[in-house]
Amino acid sequence: MARCTAPVNGHRSASARDNCPACGGSYRSYNYYSSYSNPYSSLSSSSVSGSSGKSRARWSSGGSTIFYTPAEIRTLTPVRENIEKRADLPDLRDVFLCHAWDDRKETAKELHDLLESKGVTVWFSEKDVLLGSSLLREIDKGLVKSRVGIVLVTPNFLKRVKGEGIADKELSALLARDLLVPIVHNTTYDDLREVSPLLGSRSGLSTKEDTMDNIASKLAELVTIED
Repeated sequence: MARCTAPVNGHRSASARDNCPACGGSYRSYNYYSSYSNPYSSLSSSSVSGSSGKSRARWSSGGSTIFYTPAEIRTLTPVRENIEKRADLPDLRDVFLCHAWDDRKETAKELHDLLESKGVTVWFSEKDVLLGSSLLREIDKGLVKSRVGIVLVTPNFLKRVKGEGIADKELSALLARDLLVPIVHNTTYDDLREVSPLLGSRSGLSTKEDTMDNIASKLAELVTIED
């Protein structure tokens, strides 16, 4: 086995180290491996977690795997605070689902079923609202009897709102409660603002950014009050 010459000659230069029968080969070997690029070293912590700038909410449970964008946190925090204030009120549904009549058998039913599968109690027009009732009046009544109201904003909803002409004063009163969360599906907030500037000014959740199942999970977490 070759012996290192450093104890006698010292490795005062690169050439001395290269000429050492023991260290010269290992140094070159070391250089070979140190130049290897680890494919995982470039991954950021957010990429590894899959959150990419997202974080858990204050109300998230310890083992939660649900992540929110900063905008979602800002939007949902005042809603959550009002939910907590209403936690002791008896006989409240978790969610009042407001939607267009034409969406009752498809998108609204899908969201309703997803919420109920996650243990959320839902005030749903198919079960709880009389036909022909005023849209705003039913939202108002539903909010009184629910922890939070969600408005499923679709092209059908926009047509209905435009036809009825929501009064700014009524809508402002509902939004001031911080108990109303728009869920935009197959449309945009720009389209919503064209029909209802007040409702469009309120941020919410969108299926353009997330799946309906993940949105349902966020709503379920939002309304859950830990004992």
